[in-house]
Amino acid sequence: MLEPTGPLPPEIYWRRRVFAIGALVVALAVVIWLVVTVSRGGDSPGAAAVSSTTSLAPPSTSTSASGPTSTTASGAASSSPAPAASGECADQSLAIKISVAQPTYRVGEEPTFGIVITNISGEPCTRDMGSGLQRVSVHTLDGGRQLWASTDCYPDGDPDVRTLDRGEQAAFTVTWTGTTSQPECAGERIQVPSGAYNVVAHLGSVRSAPEPFNIA
Repeated sequence: MLEPTGPLPPEIYWRRRVFAIGALVVALAVVIWLVVTVSRGGDSPGAAAVSSTTSLAPPSTSTSASGPTSTTASGAASSSPAPAASGECADQSLAIKISVAQPTYRVGEEPTFGIVITNISGEPCTRDMGSGLQRVSVHTLDGGRQLWASTDCYPDGDPDVRTLDRGEQAAFTVTWTGTTSQPECAGERIQVPSGAYNVVAHLGSVRSAPEPFNIA
């Protein structure tokens, strides 16, 4: 059936106008409902809401040898400021270790000894570790007889003041001629014969463990 052409009667025109407005209102209501549903996360009625919280871990501190290094929560590392001054290293704050460059030497060779002094305290400290204050001595294997000491002929050495942070080490080397000695370099110096011996290092009252070696 064809609709009549020409202007619509007023009652039909207003009826269609009202219908269009009503359809627009319904569509708008549907859109508003969808927006509200999405903004609520799509939870169905009665669903429990889940919330999450994030907390920053406290700054972690690592210690390193050179001192504590603190790591902030953001991950940036910063070094703790060094102490303004350090005290003198007491004997009980130090450890000393001696080693032999090789286990066996031939008669007439000059054994070489390595000395390592470690600050075992919790704070930096300063100590004169000059050769006149260090003492290296060679003994028979049973420790009953001392054959040589580094301070017998050279009791006065140059000062060597070291400041060690906690855990820091200072290393030194001493070479022995392989001959005997006495305090004030008295008497004749005699070549030590083949055999087994021990070497010990001292600094003040701090004493290393004896380290064995051989002369063949």
